[in-house]
Amino acid sequence: MLQTKGNYNVMGVRYTRSHPSPFNDGDTEVRNRPLQKRTDSLSSTFSPPLLNQSSIELISILFISNLGLKEEPMDTEFLRTLDRQILLGVFVAFVAATAGAAYYLSSSKKRRGCLDPENFKEFKLVEKKQLSHNVAKFVFELPSSTAALGLPIGQHISCRGKDAQGEDVIKPYTPTTLDSDLGRFELVIKMYPQGRMSHHFREMRVGDHLAVKGPKGRFKYQPGQFRAFGMLAGGSGITPMFQVARAILENPTDKTKVHLIYANVTYDDILLREELESLTANYPDQFKIYYVLNQPPETWDGGVGFVSKDMIQAHCPAPASDSQVLRCGPPPMNKAMAANLEALGYSPEMQFQF
Repeated sequence: MLQTKGNYNVMGVRYTRSHPSPFNDGDTEVRNRPLQKRTDSLSSTFSPPLLNQSSIELISILFISNLGLKEEPMDTEFLRTLDRQILLGVFVAFVAATAGAAYYLSSSKKRRGCLDPENFKEFKLVEKKQLSHNVAKFVFELPSSTAALGLPIGQHISCRGKDAQGEDVIKPYTPTTLDSDLGRFELVIKMYPQGRMSHHFREMRVGDHLAVKGPKGRFKYQPGQFRAFGMLAGGSGITPMFQVARAILENPTDKTKVHLIYANVTYDDILLREELESLTANYPDQFKIYYVLNQPPETWDGGVGFVSKDMIQAHCPAPASDSQVLRCGPPPMNKAMAANLEALGYSPEMQFQF
């Protein structure tokens, strides 16, 4: 690139370019032509002015700083001769380029997570909310209010605690929060009477710490990877489904459809009911849910019994290379759903079990 030098008058200030010009480098005739003459020749092709003097001054400051010109006092005659729509065009192009660069840098810069895949780290319990007789929400604090857990979509963490005999126990759980929920992560836990890790969570009090390691899991997802997801969840198996659904629906560029069949014993056993209904209300064209209960209430318009092949055909996307059905529930349910999906023509590549 050739060195170009020259004096330019903007806002009563003389500017001298002392670095290589990024404009018209290969056009010596245009580059050496006086700037006054070039703008005058272009101005005849534009409509009347659109900008006031204050707008021109702001544009000029931004434009000059972007070109790297040096400042020297001078008169304002040059500025008055510039066509204002030319300045507007330059300003719009400058803002667009700057915004694009900023978005690229922010989106490509990965926020460092708090998890360690090899070692357990402890996180403080700051809130415990009982949701039902055997379900509670646990909110854990991250090191700072701007920290992210660092958990990829659809993956889980290993939690370590003590059972009733004081022995160590480790069990996987999927947070219901995403990395966009800064400063905390949440677990919705169903505690079983004889569950070893359930005992640990029942005994936890605000101020206690939970040992966590991760991320763990085989599920990998990129926005737009599939046209549609079917989801077959049972009981606490809703947590990875909820996490994946949230990540898809809250991403305005991801148009993936989500069809969830959620099975439980009773109506009170439905976890995250309010959150799921909120997703249905906010994304009615993208998120559909069908509840199935073994013991439904008297007034119930959902499914009854176990999830059947007919239910899957009616409420999940048909077998296709651009769709996938996710499964997560008790082992007997997972086994039955795998058989149903195979009978309906879903290949192994069209299925994933958490």
